[in-house]
Amino acid sequence: MKKLIFLLLMILPLGVFAQDMKVAIVNINELIPMMPEVTALQETMKQMNDEYMGEMKIIQDEYDKKYADYIAQQDSLTENIKLRRMQELQDLDQRLQNFSQVAQQDMSKKQQELFAPIQDKVRNAIKAVGDEKGYAYIFDANPGMVLYTGNAAIDATPLVKAKLGLK
Repeated sequence: MKKLIFLLLMILPLGVFAQDMKVAIVNINELIPMMPEVTALQETMKQMNDEYMGEMKIIQDEYDKKYADYIAQQDSLTENIKLRRMQELQDLDQRLQNFSQVAQQDMSKKQQELFAPIQDKVRNAIKAVGDEKGYAYIFDANPGMVLYTGNAAIDATPLVKAKLGLK
């Protein structure tokens, strides 16, 4: 019996602390697109994509020309030359596939590199708001990220927007 009373006395203060805990939500999907850094990221990615697409078009045009030449001349070519031209076409096709794969990897790496400072800036603003307002937790308000949002939940998105200088 003494143990039960002791246990209740130990747990009671935890309930009091839990009632004072402030929790807020932030809609990151609303914040990030508003940031000017995202526009710069998108422009950089578009330029990079345009450069890669231009290079891929050059390789594709070379392949298309050699393929058209091969089709037009295949009846008059010796077997040896046919095999060599088919090998050239296969090599060009492989080069195009390799280039495409490398381009995708480069684009993904560049996007991650450019997005990391944006994430850090948002994270730092959320932390600053949390520290200023005394929140115990700030959750992302995106569907699937928060299981329940009650009426008492505080939406800290406007505070983080202000901290980031966004309207």
